Amino acid sequence: MTVSPPVTTAFSDSDETDVVDLYLRHIGSGRAVMGRVMGGMAEVRSEGPWIHTDDGRRFLDFGGYGVFILGHRHPAVVAAVHRQIDTHPLASRVFLEPVAARAAEALAAHTPPGLDYVHFVNSGAEATEAALKLARAHGRNAVVTTRRGFHGKTLGALSVTANATYQTPFQPLIPDVTQVTFGDAAHLEKALTTRRDRACVVLEPVQGEAGVRIPEPGYLRQVSDLCRAYGALLVVDEIQTGLGRLGTWWGVDAEDVRPDIMLVGKGLSGGVVPVAAMTATEAAYAPFSRDPYLHTSTFGASPIACAAALATVETMEREETVARAAVLGSRILAGVRGTCAPYLGGLVREVRGRGLLIGIEFAEEQAVGELLLELIARDVLVNHSLNSTRVLRLTPPAVVEDSTLDLFFTTLAEALLTVAARLAG
Repeated sequence: MTVSPPVTTAFSDSDETDVVDLYLRHIGSGRAVMGRVMGGMAEVRSEGPWIHTDDGRRFLDFGGYGVFILGHRHPAVVAAVHRQIDTHPLASRVFLEPVAARAAEALAAHTPPGLDYVHFVNSGAEATEAALKLARAHGRNAVVTTRRGFHGKTLGALSVTANATYQTPFQPLIPDVTQVTFGDAAHLEKALTTRRDRACVVLEPVQGEAGVRIPEPGYLRQVSDLCRAYGALLVVDEIQTGLGRLGTWWGVDAEDVRPDIMLVGKGLSGGVVPVAAMTATEAAYAPFSRDPYLHTSTFGASPIACAAALATVETMEREETVARAAVLGSRILAGVRGTCAPYLGGLVREVRGRGLLIGIEFAEEQAVGELLLELIARDVLVNHSLNSTRVLRLTPPAVVEDSTLDLFFTTLAEALLTVAARLAG
């Protein structure tokens, strides 16, 4: 069955051949081939949890890599961006820009206590770059990151994204980066003992691209305590886990951890305009605060992006999105576990998750690709995990209705049955 009936769109001037050919000639053969394998459709419209393609189909989007906590094109965010476009979409960078100031105030009202300073950028990777430079400004030139962590693919961010597949072609990367095992506080302490007062620790509260790896309770508190004991700067990457994705405003909330620097992105866009941010304490932010030209970007903190960020935070407050994510996440996790239960110990190894970040780990890589394609054939989008090839990842929005959720469980069950039979045969 399909999750939804075909929907006719007004976007019929672009067909599969044209789009694939343009990708081949101007974007890249690899991406073109991937698009063809996925069915060759081009996405042309979206709203809420749905994406429409140029062939008239409608897909339930449980992917999006964590961006669409409010779904696609939330009306309040769209309206705010429209107003900004109609008045002042880009700034001169000479005068003060009020929308950025209001967006920073709104975001800081929800960050852990003390993280009052906000540096807006255009992407999560840029937020990581800003944090690494800020750490350097404090003399923290030894970086400790976690194995299978993911923090972006620009050169600095790639240096702390512990995946040889992406790192090797671009080595040498930034020097003095040490990888430790995620969830192992003793391993972290060993790395810090020889890097006193010059270390910067970068990690996620839950490793998303590593296949939704959730540490044991108390780990984040141990990391924070170790950073304080050894004089290390603590950078927590909440680009995917923050803004309600885990059922709390931030992943660190569960253990009342207050990092020196916290990275925000993905959901901050409201599903409308790309925007991310580095937030920091007054002490950590001091070098950037003193010299506003130490780290700048022409389009960073643009009025339209900040209008989206401001509207996103206000909408989450008004609609109680975080509480909704916690309740909805519990139901989805229970439903996915129940649907996968017949395959545990065989096709499926484990289902794990927190809030609206859920991973299904399979016994073999092939099952991930097979299920991904089977779900697409049934009008559902999910994601694979870049740093864990056996994990299928779900990042549903917090705006899914109960009836749609029931359809998802039915579709997942049918897709699993088909894939299990195919692999067994």
